[in-house]
Amino acid sequence: MAELQQCAHDAGHNYAKGSPHILHHSIRDRVVRRIHQVVGEVMKRNGRCRAVEVGAGHGCFTDHLLAAGAEVEVTEMSAPSAEFLRHRFRHNPRVAVIHDADGNAACSGDPVDVVVCISVLHHIPDYLGTTAKLAERVAPGGAFLSFQDPLWYPRRSAWSLALDRGSYFCWRMLQGEFRRGLGTRIRRLRGAYDEANPSDMVEYHVVRQGVDEEAIRGCLTASFSVVDIERYWSTQSCLLQAVGEKYFPASNFGILARGRI
Repeated sequence: MAELQQCAHDAGHNYAKGSPHILHHSIRDRVVRRIHQVVGEVMKRNGRCRAVEVGAGHGCFTDHLLAAGAEVEVTEMSAPSAEFLRHRFRHNPRVAVIHDADGNAACSGDPVDVVVCISVLHHIPDYLGTTAKLAERVAPGGAFLSFQDPLWYPRRSAWSLALDRGSYFCWRMLQGEFRRGLGTRIRRLRGAYDEANPSDMVEYHVVRQGVDEEAIRGCLTASFSVVDIERYWSTQSCLLQAVGEKYFPASNFGILARGRI
């Protein structure tokens, strides 16, 4: 999985393309509000906020953690992305960048007040185990924030899944990658995945039918006093995002756990 992530997020990779939480103001603002909320609560209580951002990409949300006042440890599995982050934040002493080649560095180290995972958990085969390990790193009173993961498929209606997949396919047709997208979709419909193909494995949620948001809630409830799930519609197309926010059922979720026990 680490090798596939490296291949899919090599030098020159554009994180914004196809990433609804970066493309669309409505989703990005939703995430940013939560970041400022949790960091603000810690700052008010402690006068300082230590955060770890897992899989930061090119630092789109690192900027907001810093703006809210946090000191940020950034982890990134892709070596080119980690180097990009080092260069981008080279003059900011409140940012430490770690190339987390095996995905374990974020789960160890000194206690932090906030753990942030934006569009991360659905890439991880054992996302429940990783969530539990990340929660262990949170200091008393701290928070765990995750956003932009697909809801668990078996809990969704056939209508919800059809709208989600149809919207994605419509967007893919306009990207000049129709043949690749069609091949990926056929393999997914057949349930036959190529473990050497980043198109199949990097978006790992298609292998195990999304991310079980209720299982994550159960995992975090043992360690936090309050755990809230926020469900919302998300797709790549700007037009279908605007329509879907008004009329389509939720497809993705965020989860905020506060008050580490």
